[in-house]
Amino acid sequence: MAAPMLRLGFPGRRWALTWLDGGSRHRSGSQTGPTSNWARRQSSVAQPSLHTAQKPRKGEHKWAAVVGLEIHAQISSNSKLFSGAQVCFAAPPNSLVSYFDASLPGTLPVLNRRCVEAAVMTGLALNCHINKKSLFDRKHYFYSDLPAGYQITQQRLPIAANGHLTYCIYLGKKPSQVTTKTVRIKQIQLEQDSGKSLHDDLRSQTLIDLNRAGIGLLEVVLEPDLCCGEEAALAVRELQLILQALGTSQANMAEGQLRVDANISVHHPGEPLGVRTEVKNLNSLRFLAKAIDYEIQRQITELENGGEILNETRSFDYKLGCTMPMRDKEGKQDYRFMPEPNLPPLVLYDDTSLPRGADSQQVINIDQLRDMLPELPSATRERLVQQYGMLPEHSFALLNEVGLLEFFQNVIKETRTEPKKVTNWVLNTFLCYLKQQNLAVSESPVTPSALAELLNLLDRKAISSSAAKQVFEELWKGEGKTAAQIVSEQQLELMQDQEALEKLCQTTIDGHPQVVTICNRSKSFVCNRSEGQLDICPQTLPSPINPYLCVSG
Repeated sequence: MAAPMLRLGFPGRRWALTWLDGGSRHRSGSQTGPTSNWARRQSSVAQPSLHTAQKPRKGEHKWAAVVGLEIHAQISSNSKLFSGAQVCFAAPPNSLVSYFDASLPGTLPVLNRRCVEAAVMTGLALNCHINKKSLFDRKHYFYSDLPAGYQITQQRLPIAANGHLTYCIYLGKKPSQVTTKTVRIKQIQLEQDSGKSLHDDLRSQTLIDLNRAGIGLLEVVLEPDLCCGEEAALAVRELQLILQALGTSQANMAEGQLRVDANISVHHPGEPLGVRTEVKNLNSLRFLAKAIDYEIQRQITELENGGEILNETRSFDYKLGCTMPMRDKEGKQDYRFMPEPNLPPLVLYDDTSLPRGADSQQVINIDQLRDMLPELPSATRERLVQQYGMLPEHSFALLNEVGLLEFFQNVIKETRTEPKKVTNWVLNTFLCYLKQQNLAVSESPVTPSALAELLNLLDRKAISSSAAKQVFEELWKGEGKTAAQIVSEQQLELMQDQEALEKLCQTTIDGHPQVVTICNRSKSFVCNRSEGQLDICPQTLPSPINPYLCVSG
């Protein structure tokens, strides 16, 4: 039996999710009408043809952009933040909903220990101060997929604050021109995720799936220290790698496990900051960079043409490549924050404050979690450069592809080939094949053991480099053959026997008398490519063979 779907609608009104009696959907949280702000601002929709701002005239000040990010990462845990309901992506709609998630009367929240530990570990990895006492608050707002009418979050006193994230950025076209930058972290807070609205335009209705409602989120708030889309994307990518290394979040943007809101404004240097806009729910690094850069140029063009920037929320249309207005923020929304009455303060301890005889299952020790931190991406890159002598840009490439570093290290364990050659094969050949067929490392038909065997053959000079590439191509077909079997079947071994080589050369000459000519001045033995033969240098010819013979084309 199919899982039930909750249907929510308000006839005669246009809400943020749906307008049930008209078939259209607007993102305004209030009733619309002839004097609606949303309707008045349709002329401010950015056009897809806008790409670059006008160059400032001589004597005019240049523009400076200011970008701040709010990043929501779904915590990797078996159950939700305040209930025992299971967490599973793509489960049947409304199949993972507890009474508390559905906000039935009389239900109470129970804090998930795993989510708290994940928040503390993330704060430590991002150089934050961990608050030994933090508070939970209710943030009230209406949304159809928020059954309680409020979200439990940490507004007043979050679990971590005042950290920083260091990321790398390329200065020029050369990959070796890398520098590091730092963005400050204002705070990290625990909060609930909302449900999901599924809009059915054909039937003019909205369906609600509460499987996601109540899942634990880490909201990482970055200070506005960024200035362009590239910096934002690189900072988020570094955070994504850190979360994955910690295991606190899978941070898969395609599955909505990492979502970014960008706050953007422009101003003249030395002048007050401009009015900011917020671009919501960016779930791709590429779209994040494009949305920010587009919005910067849109604001500059608007101001240079005498217009004004509205304090509004916008969305990014990836098909058109532009941002679109969703709702205004001119009247600041009152979330009516209040202390969460059903949750006491969250108290953490360290080695110095831990009560004697305390049950380790009932308390969370910050210092114990600090000792459990794994190697972080920045340290991993440094280790790769020092241990294997690889270039810094190669270490970035190995970490940027999920599973590629583990693949590389497994190949290293099983081959005698020097690390630089292994790096070259993994990044230039193996990764190229993955990209061509849009495969993940885990989906590769070539295993680390298979590649290691191939590299061992190449290292022993049993095959040539060109033959090795042919063998790799056969391995990629996934027919279950080993590299040695392919080399044997296709006779790709390098010939080490001089007599056999002499016989092969003589047979080739005798078999093509019509194309053999005497070249008195030629000192190379050239084979016609159309005949499918090999080029042979005079140094490799046996002594009975005249080096002045030339097989011409």
